[in-house]
Amino acid sequence: MIGSVLVANRGEIARRIFRTCRDLGIATVAVFSDPDADAPHVREADAAVRLPGAAPADTYLRGDLVIAAARAAGADAIHPGYGFLSENAEFAQAVLDAGLVWIGPPPSAIAAMGVKTRAKELMAAAGVPVLTAAAPGELTDADLPLLVKAAAGGGGRGMRVVRELALLESELAAARAEAAAAFGSDEVFCEPYVETGRHVEVQLLADAHGTVWAVGERDCSIQRRHQKVVEEAPAPLLAEDTRERLHEAARAAARAIGYVGAGTAEFLLAPDGRFFFLEMNTRLQVEHPVTECVTGLDLVALQLQVAEGSPLPSAAPPAPQGHAIEVRLYAEDPARDWQPQTGTVELLDLPGVGVEFAPPRAGETAGLRLDAGIESGSAVGVHYDAMLAKVIAWAPTRVEAARRLAGALGRARVHGLTTNRDLLVQVLRHPEFLAGHVDTAFLTRNPPEGGPAATDKDAVAVSALAAALADAAARRTPIAGGWRNVPAHPQVKRYAVAGVDGGEQEVSYRLTRDGLRAEAHPGVVLVDSAADRVVLEVDGVRRTFAVARYGPASGRELIHVDSPLGAVALHELPRFPDPSLEAAAGSLLAPMPGTVVRVEAAVGDRVTAGQPLLWLEAMKMQHKVTAPADGTVTELRATVGQQVDTGALLAVIGEELAPAGSKTSDMTPGDTTPEEGTPQP
Repeated sequence: MIGSVLVANRGEIARRIFRTCRDLGIATVAVFSDPDADAPHVREADAAVRLPGAAPADTYLRGDLVIAAARAAGADAIHPGYGFLSENAEFAQAVLDAGLVWIGPPPSAIAAMGVKTRAKELMAAAGVPVLTAAAPGELTDADLPLLVKAAAGGGGRGMRVVRELALLESELAAARAEAAAAFGSDEVFCEPYVETGRHVEVQLLADAHGTVWAVGERDCSIQRRHQKVVEEAPAPLLAEDTRERLHEAARAAARAIGYVGAGTAEFLLAPDGRFFFLEMNTRLQVEHPVTECVTGLDLVALQLQVAEGSPLPSAAPPAPQGHAIEVRLYAEDPARDWQPQTGTVELLDLPGVGVEFAPPRAGETAGLRLDAGIESGSAVGVHYDAMLAKVIAWAPTRVEAARRLAGALGRARVHGLTTNRDLLVQVLRHPEFLAGHVDTAFLTRNPPEGGPAATDKDAVAVSALAAALADAAARRTPIAGGWRNVPAHPQVKRYAVAGVDGGEQEVSYRLTRDGLRAEAHPGVVLVDSAADRVVLEVDGVRRTFAVARYGPASGRELIHVDSPLGAVALHELPRFPDPSLEAAAGSLLAPMPGTVVRVEAAVGDRVTAGQPLLWLEAMKMQHKVTAPADGTVTELRATVGQQVDTGALLAVIGEELAPAGSKTSDMTPGDTTPEEGTPQP
């Protein structure tokens, strides 16, 4: 019997496993890096052990420190979660050698699937369909497009789409460099790239007594940078015979390597119904909640049961009932090339959540679940993945689940950081999605549009007016006798609207004995106002605006205005800006804190607008920084290995021509490099 479990992970997955352990009466142990000292998963554990340092390589990736922590805290088992060491065969073996229970598959199964090229060979031998491509030196234009992938890892790192054979060598070199940095191996391979394929995976669960479950399938096709953002179960518009063949192929894959425990076989489903093995994740998946919501199973409880040597409770798993959809809420800006955001989550409020980190209660046919690694007040730093939370809805039908989830996200209050919340709502309400027509190119066809308020200028203007009136209410001082001072001149407020091309919003109004007089909004009536709540009637329609103020951040107060018109974030601006604070024309500023990992420019280079000049690495992603305009690099302050903060000056692009004999970039205005991906935890 397992008495105490150490989770060799952090954030929402650690909290998820702790939840089941508490239900089963099992003690819990957390490990934490210095940035995570006050994280929710640390506070929730029965015991916690510090891993000194900040970077993953010094903390969560140090298997020796994790095993020492388990011994110090008296844990008798280790659950790896996902990411970090979860698919490290050497770590799994070290856990067993230390006399601890390993809550995962045998090290031999992890090793068999650890290198994708070898895994494909094993799967082909087991009769599982695989994608194959010629060796790089034998490829021709007829093989295009191609996908270059890292052999020792996944989640987008070391992954490149190649559409021109002339670019293959440079993309192979870039993929090798990124794979080596991410996984310690620079081995990469090529496979055919299916433009409109679907990413469909089968949840596996196997015991040591010969039973192998295929616990339904999930569709994870909606992705950005080869990283999943929307997942659902069961897969929509899937023919029953295809479903049966997928499940049987997944079971065959598990049996071929003697699999025990929870895992996932991932497949690429082509438009013509053929499917091909991609990889096996020898661990629990990020998206496991959707399977739990349609089956009622607790997959973590079953992992623990199998690790203790018990058989699965039946010969076959329960059949899925209804539909579940999960979205990943990220601290990132979809409109700015998915740039991750750092800072403080001032508020996370999701109405209607009925359960956290657990399957539905018996008899519940619809509901909303939240699995979050953060809470209001949590800091989001540069060291880890930008995912804040997973939000899952389940209902009797797919359309009902999508509507429930979109409604909850639309009403959520997420303050302090830019997130992908509005993009997720757009996806869930998109006719193409609702019809079940999903594939990996969905976001390419349907790029981010901004939030509902961001695309409605009137909504932004009214929200800014509400922010100004809330500020006035907070500053209001009662006058003896019930009178109040009425200024002769209008009150003026200036705001910068957060988001791409948000621009500035000026509000001018008077509060008189006859009511509100807003110069730009003659039809607006002020019904009520307080420091955190303003009620306005616009053209006969009354709406409530919730207003929250934070800051100042970077010298500017942050105001969030939430209403049925949508969420608007504003920065209050001084009436008279300080010219000395404005960046010089042509300045290239760091969009986020990070490490400079690559520089492909030098002083004197002539460059074109949009041309990549350098790359920053932050939050497990690499981000391309491009020239803001045509011109010449007149100043370059970035060097490889340098740590930079948001807003740091990286380079200056001047208008003057390059001096004679200087280097000119070979890149033409249309050339770009494919985006680097985000690893799947």
